Amino acid sequence: MLGAAALALLAACQPKDKAAPAASAPASATQTSASAAKPAAKSNVKSVDMRKEDIGGDFAMTDGDGKEFKLSNMKGKVVILSFGYTHCPDVCPTELLTQADTLKQLGDKAKDVKVVFASVDPERDTPELVGKYVKQFNPDFIGLSVTEGQSLPVIKQQYRVVSAKINADKDPKNYLVDHTAGSYVIDKDGEVAFFEPYGSAPENIAADIKTLL
Repeated sequence: MLGAAALALLAACQPKDKAAPAASAPASATQTSASAAKPAAKSNVKSVDMRKEDIGGDFAMTDGDGKEFKLSNMKGKVVILSFGYTHCPDVCPTELLTQADTLKQLGDKAKDVKVVFASVDPERDTPELVGKYVKQFNPDFIGLSVTEGQSLPVIKQQYRVVSAKINADKDPKNYLVDHTAGSYVIDKDGEVAFFEPYGSAPENIAADIKTLL
């Protein structure tokens, strides 16, 4: 079995001094528990080969244009898939910036790669909001959320994603979400190939992707 630590890592989204672009994050969002995960030193972060793991699979969500998105429609492209939410003050913007840098590392080969960001907070994240959010980082990024008839719990189970609201009982509109950090690299056949832990360097992710192109 894959090391549980790599996929069960909960990243409490806590702000840092240098904030990345954020979309409509509430001003009242505050730092969560001191046990929040911090990115490992980039030189020490290694991807996890997932090609022998029973994980992933096709799913349906809704994109920023209100259209159904299916992972299977991405076949022929390498996909970087991550889960998060638009009100995240730190972890998600950092990952999206890393993914934007990864595409720069790939140069012309980036045309064969798609970055997909799936929300774990559909109560606040409409497909339109997520779609606009990710395009702040790269206009070609795809933002997704679930709508009627689509099951986020099933998708989370497929990809071993865990998420939980923090302090939602105090303010049902302004809360943080602890969630699994990191991203999956999915090959051209739609199979999960690598798990890139939070804090992975863009050049390392790009090197993994190049093996699949």
